[in-house]
Amino acid sequence: MRTGAENLYRATSNARVRETVALELSYVNSSLQLLKEELEGLDGNVDADQPQSEGITVPMIPLGLKETKQLDWATPLKELISGHFGEDSASYEAEIRELEDLRQATRTPSRSEAGLELLTAYYNQLCFQEARFVTPARSLGLLFHWYDSLTGVPAQQRALAFEKGSVLFNIGALHTQIGARQDRSCPEGTSSAVEAFQRAAGAFSLLRENFSHAPSPDMSPASLSMLEQLMTAQAQECVFEGLSLQAPVAPPDCLAQLRLAQEAAQQVAAEYRLAHQTMAQPPVQDYVPFPWTTLVHVKAEYFRALAHYHAALALCDGAPVAEAELPALEQIFLGLPASSEPRGPALPQEQEERRKLGKAHLKRAILGQEEALRLHAVCRALRRVDLLQVVLAQALQRSLAKYSELDLEDDFCEAAEAPDVRREQPGPLAKTQRRPEGRPPSFSRVKVADIFHRLGPLSVFSAKNRWRLAGPIHVARGEGGFGFTLRGDAPVLIAAVVPGGRAAAAGLKEGDYIVSVNGQPCRWWKHADVVAQLKGVGDEAVSLQVLTPLQPGGGAEAPGSGDRRPAPWGLLRSQEECAWETPGPAQASPRPLLGWSRKAKRGKTGRRLSPAPQP
Repeated sequence: MRTGAENLYRATSNARVRETVALELSYVNSSLQLLKEELEGLDGNVDADQPQSEGITVPMIPLGLKETKQLDWATPLKELISGHFGEDSASYEAEIRELEDLRQATRTPSRSEAGLELLTAYYNQLCFQEARFVTPARSLGLLFHWYDSLTGVPAQQRALAFEKGSVLFNIGALHTQIGARQDRSCPEGTSSAVEAFQRAAGAFSLLRENFSHAPSPDMSPASLSMLEQLMTAQAQECVFEGLSLQAPVAPPDCLAQLRLAQEAAQQVAAEYRLAHQTMAQPPVQDYVPFPWTTLVHVKAEYFRALAHYHAALALCDGAPVAEAELPALEQIFLGLPASSEPRGPALPQEQEERRKLGKAHLKRAILGQEEALRLHAVCRALRRVDLLQVVLAQALQRSLAKYSELDLEDDFCEAAEAPDVRREQPGPLAKTQRRPEGRPPSFSRVKVADIFHRLGPLSVFSAKNRWRLAGPIHVARGEGGFGFTLRGDAPVLIAAVVPGGRAAAAGLKEGDYIVSVNGQPCRWWKHADVVAQLKGVGDEAVSLQVLTPLQPGGGAEAPGSGDRRPAPWGLLRSQEECAWETPGPAQASPRPLLGWSRKAKRGKTGRRLSPAPQP
């Protein structure tokens, strides 16, 4: 069904037909993602009939991976290797096949650390290939096909940056799936889930800062901001779950319940409200799945109600607190600003007054939980056996039971309206225990070797440079040697040629690179290796193959410029193995890199997302 809809989407120019087909593709894509999620158990296999700790069984939102088609790297790479690099392209079939196999493996990565390493290794290889084969004026000529993760609509572009951006998106999506399938009923599981959602938020943030105007909606700045906020909210929810596991059960601890109330009100509910606001804004609301929006809205109401529930427990069941802690408690339960001056209302110390205030907080908790259940019932697309519904129902039953316990028969006074649980408070109890921030992917953690390193160091042997190969050139040793001096490593440079010497007579020039000595390739040799090979020939002539750099106009570089090595474009001299550091936001360029519209802008390249290697 998706293939037929895709063909119709590309063939028609009627806007209404394209909109209808895009809607059908979105429906099919949502169904496929839901089916995959159910089959692979991304939300865990927890028995909903067993009583669970509050918040532990609440499902998370994992993001589906972007899908792609098989790609033929052989044709364009062989043309470049034979045409630009002057090499026998048939001898590089193993390298091309290795690159194709690596890409094929990334289409179905395992939902584990091994899958993340696989995607990161392919991303690092793309950085190598971009530095070697791509120029600002010329792309590889490949057409990269990727399907939108949210809508299923196909997108294509010739820029290698689109391929890199899609792989980076899948790194973030895979982190969401790993985080969603963690067992959050134990501290280790919550910690792993927090880290996974932080990594996902960091990947989407990095993508948003370095790629703009992508040809698919899921990679637009608005969508990436929404995904970043959603993953931050889910990480904060896991932090709250970790605190819930640490809270003592008996005897009731007022300060422990207070921390839970603050955490639920200060961060979790607030983060989900922000996520819901971003989902409700155009154009994101047009392609975000409705179950996502509903679930986020439900969680915002649920955690706000949960804050009032814990506040009621702290008031009614908590042990007496020290007088020094009363100002902080007054700010939280009564909403009073911090002040050293005397004020009228104060936190009630009498048990009866505390009961009434706790009852007011429970009333707001019940209203919020009922609203969460109502919102949940509106969305029919959520699962039939929904863990979230079980959690909401259990939370409501707890609140009702506690309210009935506090509701006395002779209590005819109308309960006062409970204030909001304050979010911003001074003091050690007021701040959230942990504010998770997005953590970008660690590209330096996965070290890879350049598949096409046989072509030579990237500082010289890339499509950005032009040169002329000469040789074999036979140079005999004279009384003063061969008549030239060498400098540098990989490749070794002829720094100077003695006028009238044997090297000058043979045609060697200052600025030439030695790429072969007596038939042995030496593009990666160090200076000492080349010198040792030349000394080893004795009085016999040596056969050299050299490379003469050409100016942009096509002529050789002027004499005297040979001591200037070409700029390495952010790569070190030893590029056989390289690791990357994630680029910071300050490196982002405002110039659009990827064009997005109904017709993809092709052939445009800009700043590449190529992290700098470590020495």
